[in-house]
Amino acid sequence: MILITGAAGKTGRAALRALARRGEPVRALVRQPAQADLARAAGAVDVVAGDLRDPAVVRGAVQGARAVYHICPNMAPDEVALGRALLAAARAAGVAHIVYHSVLHPQTEAMPHHWNKLRVEEAVFESGLAFTILQPAPYLQNLLAYWESITTRGVFAVPYPPETRLSLVDLEEVGQVAALALTEPGHRGATYELCGTAGLTQTETAAALSAGLEQPVRVEQADLGEWERGARAAGLSPYAVDTLLKMFRYYAEFGLWGSPRALTALLGRAPAGPAEFALRQRPSSGPRAAPPRD
Repeated sequence: MILITGAAGKTGRAALRALARRGEPVRALVRQPAQADLARAAGAVDVVAGDLRDPAVVRGAVQGARAVYHICPNMAPDEVALGRALLAAARAAGVAHIVYHSVLHPQTEAMPHHWNKLRVEEAVFESGLAFTILQPAPYLQNLLAYWESITTRGVFAVPYPPETRLSLVDLEEVGQVAALALTEPGHRGATYELCGTAGLTQTETAAALSAGLEQPVRVEQADLGEWERGARAAGLSPYAVDTLLKMFRYYAEFGLWGSPRALTALLGRAPAGPAEFALRQRPSSGPRAAPPRD
């Protein structure tokens, strides 16, 4: 049995789908009982509902698991404590392998959610468990947050300059690599940077979206103050808003990019990019419309 924490989120469901295609039995740890059907629909054969912050829930979830794919809740200020508790429970339960879902360039202290993942990586190294660490770039699926504007107005409005360089990666391909690491030999002790593209400027990303959608798309820099007001009105926590603002400012100055070489080798083919992703979003017939957001 493989355990996936945070299994109801988009990353967890991508891993569930990839493991289900391999016929692997997976237990999903989800926060709310109402999320159980979501996890089962993605391929989970067993679901545990409960808070990752509850030691009893974590102890129960890891029992009988031979491997764990640990995905921390997004923007969790206590990620380091959650990671250490999960590792301790996994070690006590005799788990043989931990796959940790980290992030591209966790060494960046200026972005708290990246820096916290580096501290968890350190705890993984010190846990005594066999490990694999995945460090994905920002998801192509994050583009869906802008999709209505992209498809109806041809405007890709991002809260950093058009020349900002970012690597992107397909969430489904991250799930495929997680499944490889959890089921095939040769991945223990590895740390994989998962970039589907080299560093693309936002202008280059807009051009790729134009090609995939067969319609003009141009990039615009959104106002950070306006973004912040919208995020707070939407109910994002103060920690999440502050952390994302720091991330946008870091992106503006330094970007966040790497090489697609590792992912290409793992997949045995070229990874997907923005043009291919945009093409997948196009309906087969009728007027174009934005897909539902994940």
